[in-house]
Amino acid sequence: MREAAFVRQNKEKWIAFEKAIALGRNTNPDELANGYIQLTNDLAYAQTYYAESKTLLYLNELAAQAHQKIYKNKKENRNRIVDFWRTEFPLFFRQYHKTMGIAFLIFIVASAIGALSALNDPTFVRLILGDAYVNETLNNIANGDPAAIYKGGSEIGSFLGITINNIRVAFLAFSFGVITSIGTAYILFSNGVMLGAFITFFYTKGVFFEANKQIWLHGTIEISVIIIAGCAGLIMGNSILFPKTYSRRISFMKGAKDGLKVVVSTIPFFILAGFIEGFITRYTNMPNWLAILIIAASLFLIVFYYLAYPIILNKKYERQLHTTAGKP
Repeated sequence: MREAAFVRQNKEKWIAFEKAIALGRNTNPDELANGYIQLTNDLAYAQTYYAESKTLLYLNELAAQAHQKIYKNKKENRNRIVDFWRTEFPLFFRQYHKTMGIAFLIFIVASAIGALSALNDPTFVRLILGDAYVNETLNNIANGDPAAIYKGGSEIGSFLGITINNIRVAFLAFSFGVITSIGTAYILFSNGVMLGAFITFFYTKGVFFEANKQIWLHGTIEISVIIIAGCAGLIMGNSILFPKTYSRRISFMKGAKDGLKVVVSTIPFFILAGFIEGFITRYTNMPNWLAILIIAASLFLIVFYYLAYPIILNKKYERQLHTTAGKP
């Protein structure tokens, strides 16, 4: 690879790492260590192919700064867990917004395919959801309560079972990234088809609003976070397919670590979705305004934390960096 291409491919990463060094105490030591590993890989590459170049001098200097920074900040923060969700993860996740967009696109396309298939083939819903589920739902619709299936079981039992199952689906979407992004794309696609067929089934029976009012109480967070878990799987899968300047093994290790961090971030949201489904969704006679309010609040929470907040926080740290750099 020519030196200019090497610099062009990695300069944004180096600049971001240099900014992290300048942020001082606001940067997590683990993030610095992870960036340092990537930097030393690039440094070794430059030493091999671009000896005595300006690029090599720059990387040497940056690596020296990073080494000092890491050992200066070895002590673990007492509020490590709180800091993870409040600062560390949002700052980290900003770089993967495009990957999340791809996961979202796969899911939406699959949902559209599921919806069209259910509209054009009445047997498709039974193929996807199973005869037992469809028959029970048809009975509920006939009895005037299309979402009555969510009333089954105890509240605590439903909450625990639903939460555990949702977390299982999330880790499944992530773990399928081991067989490259194709594995995770399959999980996203199959779940999208299922959702599209499921929603369309209620539409064909004339209870679209009544059913969706209940489904999206918990489904807003549940479906959103499944897509985010799919993003985690794509991160790991892409690290295998596109190692860039790293060896495939190093790239995979980084991708697996980053993807796992994304999955871990979803656990509180899956607990919240399980709580809503176990304790709230079963009340099918709640006022429409209350259901819409819960759905809107859930959507706002997801969009803010995974999209808006990372952007806001990164811009805040950018301003702080410029202010620090401007001091004598």
